[in-house]
Amino acid sequence: MSGNLTRVSVVIPCYNAHAFLERAIESVRAQTFNNLEILVVDDGSDAPETKALLSRLPNDVRVIRQENKGLAGARNTGFNEARGEYVLPLDADDWIDPLFLEEAVALLNKKGPNAFVYADIMLEGEGVGVLAKPFNLFEQLYFNQLPYCMLMPLAIWKKVGGYRPWQGYEDWELNIRLTLDGNTALRLDRPYFHYHVSSSGMLASFSRQQHIALWREIRKAHAPAYTPHSLFARWQGWRGRPSVRPLAVCVAWEFLYRILPERVLAILFRALRPLQHSVRTTRRHRHVFSQN
Repeated sequence: MSGNLTRVSVVIPCYNAHAFLERAIESVRAQTFNNLEILVVDDGSDAPETKALLSRLPNDVRVIRQENKGLAGARNTGFNEARGEYVLPLDADDWIDPLFLEEAVALLNKKGPNAFVYADIMLEGEGVGVLAKPFNLFEQLYFNQLPYCMLMPLAIWKKVGGYRPWQGYEDWELNIRLTLDGNTALRLDRPYFHYHVSSSGMLASFSRQQHIALWREIRKAHAPAYTPHSLFARWQGWRGRPSVRPLAVCVAWEFLYRILPERVLAILFRALRPLQHSVRTTRRHRHVFSQN
């Protein structure tokens, strides 16, 4: 067990998430880093099973109840209630490796206050395999490569204004805001974050269906970053660094965004979904497994 004066708050939003919530909580309680608090934000759950589970959670879990405000609103409530210097958001259907917080805190303490730490992703549920996540700011403007599950100083979250009350891609928008504000993305290149993939998830389905409209809102919110001059400068600065896909793909996507109607772009995005990082990784992993 680690001994450290730094305190971490883990914020777990919960809306009728009784099927997975205990697993998420136990993954936090199993951390080798022990100076932490667990906050579960009950976002207006109305399922009897969830209410019963919340009522019997152990005393080391602080339950905060509110009317339903959506994922962004629940995370904001948890961050505002957090007592730790560092905060980690963790959705109720996901979980983390026991070493995640210990290694993330050590890295964050070493690199200073203007940074946040994330880990590579182990896909679970309908997804299979490991998503390696090198950070590239130019690519981040086009495809959200940072997981939502990032350890960050509470101070930088407050500085940028927390999550915006969007339905869909609220984590992508915050990630862009954090990086444009000068904070450094620090990667643990181990799959310490277990992400549960479900095609039936309402938020995931909504985000996929509204991808172009939501990305348009992100571009409006960060218009200076999407001017031709700014994009070219960032492409020059980041083109030699690792990325998930060739940066030429981002350049092509920018060109298409500027010339095609939103309706056509939405159709094109859906057609290209089999080429997404998580889909490609799952397909490749299952192919290798079937050959063994």
